[in-house]
Amino acid sequence: ADWSLVFWTLCSIILPVLITLWCSFQRSRRQVLIRDIFRTSKHDWHYTDLFGQPSYCCVCAQHILQGAFCSCCGLRVSEGCLKKADQLFLCKEIMMRSNGGAHSSMPHHWIRGNVPLCCCCMVCRQQCGTQPKLCDYRCVWCQYTVHDECMVDCLKTEECTFGEFRDLIIPPYYLSAINQMRKEKRISYEKVVPYCRKHWMPVIILANTRSGNNMGETLLGEFKNLLNTVQVFDLSKITPAKALQLCTLLPYNAVRVLVCGGDGTVGWVLDAIDEMKIKGQERYIPQVAILPLGTGNDLSNTLGWGAGYAGEVPVEQILQNVMEADGIKLDRWKVQVTNKGYYNLRKPKVFTMNNYFSVGPDALMALNFHAHREKTPSLFSSRIINKAVYFFYGTKDCLVQECKDLNKKVEVKLDGEKIELPSLEGIIVLNIGYWGGGCRLWEGMGDEPYPLARHDDGLLEVVGVHGSFHCAQIQVKLANPVRLGQAHTVRLILKSSKMPMQVDGEPWAQGPCTVTITHKTHALMLYHSGEQTDDDTSS
Repeated sequence: ADWSLVFWTLCSIILPVLITLWCSFQRSRRQVLIRDIFRTSKHDWHYTDLFGQPSYCCVCAQHILQGAFCSCCGLRVSEGCLKKADQLFLCKEIMMRSNGGAHSSMPHHWIRGNVPLCCCCMVCRQQCGTQPKLCDYRCVWCQYTVHDECMVDCLKTEECTFGEFRDLIIPPYYLSAINQMRKEKRISYEKVVPYCRKHWMPVIILANTRSGNNMGETLLGEFKNLLNTVQVFDLSKITPAKALQLCTLLPYNAVRVLVCGGDGTVGWVLDAIDEMKIKGQERYIPQVAILPLGTGNDLSNTLGWGAGYAGEVPVEQILQNVMEADGIKLDRWKVQVTNKGYYNLRKPKVFTMNNYFSVGPDALMALNFHAHREKTPSLFSSRIINKAVYFFYGTKDCLVQECKDLNKKVEVKLDGEKIELPSLEGIIVLNIGYWGGGCRLWEGMGDEPYPLARHDDGLLEVVGVHGSFHCAQIQVKLANPVRLGQAHTVRLILKSSKMPMQVDGEPWAQGPCTVTITHKTHALMLYHSGEQTDDDTSS
């Protein structure tokens, strides 16, 4: 009896352990198989534990809560049907397969089931996807939907029009024709369709998946679903300079680029465009629109694209805004920092400025924020948390006043003329209307006359602030800045001690030096008037 008790006790302990180990082994084996399929597949598969809408497997037609989906063509499959679906269904083609002749059109690419909510049949104009089963069809290019009973043979071979965004999409047959011409060493693309079409303005999407609120990954999938996959780039995997070489295959002065990221990402892309000018590719320079995913987004706000994107606007509306936006110019400035000292042999530090340069409390807040983020980057995944940290360091500086008596430590010259400084803690040099995450610094309260500030007039606005508390008062329109003037060239001489400085949110601690800001070039941007606020009426 004792041995029997021992035996069953051991069984009750060992058996659950063995079952757990076996399940763990099977799960890991399954994950390896899924990863292998994802790696070798032409589909852009992603795994999800819960679909956002009622979904049905495209192979077995069963209702599924979790499984894999392709962000390009929209296929949804259960885990068990993944391998079969990968073999049965073709994804969106970047280029058409060559059949020996040139193409100027292509048929619809229909996918059955899981159509978007509230879509209508292109034949009978009735709502699609209303039945609780795998039903109805969607074209992955034009996004048109058709009922099962309305699908006829002629629709399967009908020419696809590419739908609402035909003027933004790069068709696969165009890239096939260009590829063939390059093999034949011909570079006259003017007669290739849709190159010759009047209103064709292909768009290139450059998304930074690490910006601000980490929405880049979701946006990449949504843009791939609406456009050609070759038009959508993840800047964590490819540099802007390489991605923008696609412009050389497209019409002159027609390409539009949508940058999904913060002001730092926009500056990175504009630097890559400047490299294109150096290479002699001025004819292919694109116009740049912004989808603000960063923390401050002051450049985006200035150009009418809003102070921040959190998914409240559909991707279709964003593309429509890019199509309707107007072209403008943005001044870009060269910031040269030369260290003082008789034996200083180091080269001057050179930056490119799009937004603003500052020395003082706001640069100190940015420096503390960046130091904290480098230590614990996982904490800074939300725009609200980022702004809360800025608020904390701003409140701390109100008490400590680390930058006081700045007017005794620096000398400012505007277009060569020395400016007498009042008692200040900070100096800010502005190129754009917004500063500090949405504050119109140059205008202040708007109750005093001041010269008009623009971002394309070749002039910089120079203001002073009395401290962090003064900055906070300006942001809520309870105070005006100390307007020092406007100039084409600004020179700031730091005579003693070390002070925090920043260019477009990139801070550092700087010893005695001379900072010279001169005009560098213009950037071609896109302005969207739909996101203007009441504060924009003055501009």
